[in-house]
Amino acid sequence: MARQEDGSYVVSTYREITDVLNDPHLSSDIRNLSRPIPPAEGGGTSSFIHMDPPEHDRLRRMAMRHFGPPHTPGLVTGFEGFLTAAVGRLIDGLADKERFDVVDDFAFPLPVTVTCHLLGVPREDEPRFHRWVNDIMDSVDPDPATDPQEKPDQGMQARTDLRRRLGELVAQRHGRPAGDLLSGLANDDGPDGRMTDEEIVATAKVLLIAGHETTVNLITNGMLTLLRHPRVLRRLRDEPDLAVPLVEELLRYEPPVHIIPCRVAYSDVTVADTVIPKGSQIMLMLAAGSRDPDRFHDPDRFDPDRRDNRHLGFGSGIHHCFGSPLARRETQIALTELVRRLDHPALVADPPPYRRSPVLRGPLHLDVVQGDG
Repeated sequence: MARQEDGSYVVSTYREITDVLNDPHLSSDIRNLSRPIPPAEGGGTSSFIHMDPPEHDRLRRMAMRHFGPPHTPGLVTGFEGFLTAAVGRLIDGLADKERFDVVDDFAFPLPVTVTCHLLGVPREDEPRFHRWVNDIMDSVDPDPATDPQEKPDQGMQARTDLRRRLGELVAQRHGRPAGDLLSGLANDDGPDGRMTDEEIVATAKVLLIAGHETTVNLITNGMLTLLRHPRVLRRLRDEPDLAVPLVEELLRYEPPVHIIPCRVAYSDVTVADTVIPKGSQIMLMLAAGSRDPDRFHDPDRFDPDRRDNRHLGFGSGIHHCFGSPLARRETQIALTELVRRLDHPALVADPPPYRRSPVLRGPLHLDVVQGDG
């Protein structure tokens, strides 16, 4: 625990991070900060990941009725054929390339394709959704020294266009369900009622943007880690079932999200013998917690056979990533197929260039050669 000059607090140990994530006296709503900061939603209704109970719990329950067990237990397993085919098509495009970028040529396009299919976005709309997500991601972490001013403007316009098109698709689903997630949310009158159209759009945006960021980083970090550990790469090629524990170890060892930048104290709270005043910002160092030597043996070693691996890769508590089952399976299939089908892949540069963001940890590019490259 450390107090910063701006009055915020940093928590970096496993036990204290899990305590904070499960403490009902702490808020995920930045409006509770004593010194408010502007929201990053770019307009529109805020998603439930930035809300507190009871509203958070109500909206999350409604989303989960169509995204996982117990109401839709077969969603992820029923998606495996589509996932495998989507991964295969992208790898087909790498077959004749001596050199390629894992980010641009594989990890970046995959989650958008998968999420569009899940939501029920028409195939003819997918190129626009890819472009909007690309513009939004380019605007998230600009470099003032090199990036042109239009990047933030393009990102804001993309958020507006994405929100508008999702709203149109939701409106089309009312009374005309098509077996997709937007249809389920637009026509479900469960015990918690029905989401408004604006709430459905906000939920879809979380899957498209937040889900995209984490999955791209997880796949890219995974491929980088395997190329740095060739024995594990060869083992995964020979033992595809290793993908399940391997991805869990990746989530601990090289997580896609390093920091939860903001939890807010509703009232004075005590964390690790430190009293944190009401309204203070608390930053949680998830990556540090997952390498806490008091919690994990030999924490800096990548070990897919690690037992008792309750990492913080997808957070904890009521805000545990609700898209994690899909992100896990995407990554398991992606890494298994990459190591199976690529021809002796090797890194071009190590370390690769990284994104500037301290929150989202992943290479900006990951150039790989294969064959005689």
